[in-house]
Amino acid sequence: MSRPTRRLVIVVRADPVICGHSGEARNLAEVALTRGFDDVRLLTWPIATLQAAGLPLKPLDRLLPYSDGITVERPEAVGDYRVPDGRHLAGLTGRLVELLAEEIPTVVLSMYLVPHTQVVNDAVTAVKAAGFDPKVHTIAKAVGSDVTNVIRSCLREGRFGAAMTLLTTFLASDELVAVSEYTKDEIVASAEEVDAHSGTRFAQQCRDRVTVSYPPIDSSAFLGLDDAAVEAALDKRGLKRGRYILFLSRVARAKGIYDLVIAYGQMRARDEMPLVIAGNGPALEHVRAMAKEDDNIIFLNDVDDDEKPLLMAGCAAYALPTKPEPDFVETFGIALSEKMLAGGGPIVTTITGGTGEAVGDTAIIVEAGDINALGDALDRVVLDMPEEEKRAMEQKARDYAMRFDRVAVFDDLLPTKD
Repeated sequence: MSRPTRRLVIVVRADPVICGHSGEARNLAEVALTRGFDDVRLLTWPIATLQAAGLPLKPLDRLLPYSDGITVERPEAVGDYRVPDGRHLAGLTGRLVELLAEEIPTVVLSMYLVPHTQVVNDAVTAVKAAGFDPKVHTIAKAVGSDVTNVIRSCLREGRFGAAMTLLTTFLASDELVAVSEYTKDEIVASAEEVDAHSGTRFAQQCRDRVTVSYPPIDSSAFLGLDDAAVEAALDKRGLKRGRYILFLSRVARAKGIYDLVIAYGQMRARDEMPLVIAGNGPALEHVRAMAKEDDNIIFLNDVDDDEKPLLMAGCAAYALPTKPEPDFVETFGIALSEKMLAGGGPIVTTITGGTGEAVGDTAIIVEAGDINALGDALDRVVLDMPEEEKRAMEQKARDYAMRFDRVAVFDDLLPTKD
């Protein structure tokens, strides 16, 4: 086998984790093969570790394969039970050191500052200290939970040392990227708070250096769907086209799932079409218990990547009433953009965090947490909205979402060098 000439390594929580950023990693990896990278690797976690963490996972027997040229590596932990924490980080860091020591020109992209960017920083430091001269360019992409879960929790709890460590980790990368303008604004605001308390100078560096790179989506998986395939998928689930309301996302409080179930119970359309809740997440069992007396609420927790666009295309309306919570704010909303590409009935959502960047002016917006407004909006869409208006919204949404196509996003993030 010939020696690679250019390598891309993405350090991320990859499949089977149900997370928009695992899809981001897949899409960037696939485009990289067409942009001069002849060795593309996803550096991620062992399956057993992901399962033990309790993360929502896709069915393991139905994961989409990666193209030839993309290698998924899941380094095992280093050390035994006497090392209670950090064993898997040591495995990830050690494997990246081995790759960088080969001195192949390499771009390393990390998604999630905690812990993946720290893995990258430690690996670069180690390989240089060992006497190598790695040809490496690092990009750190701050995703939603980096800010809303990690940085903000540090600030709420007065743990400014941890916040300073995280910002230092971020700024140590060659390039700094945020998943949305909202995320960049939150990073800067958090840095300003740290600066005011600690006398540091993080905010201006973040303001000057952080750029925005929206999530890349494989538009080809959502465009031009075959009508027969849509009908077959719906028939398998006992559904009819244009005759169900769809929630397809992580089943969690911050996604507005409780609000949606309550709103559905009050809707005029409740007796005319079911509510389909597709996904997994920490609130799933509680929501099941809430809905156990309602036969019109259907739960699907085994939807794979092939079926997802078909369910989106067939729905009467797609609801994602996401709302800000202390541990999570929707910093973009990848599922919204995917739904816009797939077509189907209108989207009903909220302007929370970065969702406005995801949908533009193509969705029906309700106030986050307003259950009555949510039910009224869905009733209007599925019972009263003329078909011509629905189709116009569908086309407008699809046109808008094409800006998130993975090729366009990749070329903006990693422009081809002459």
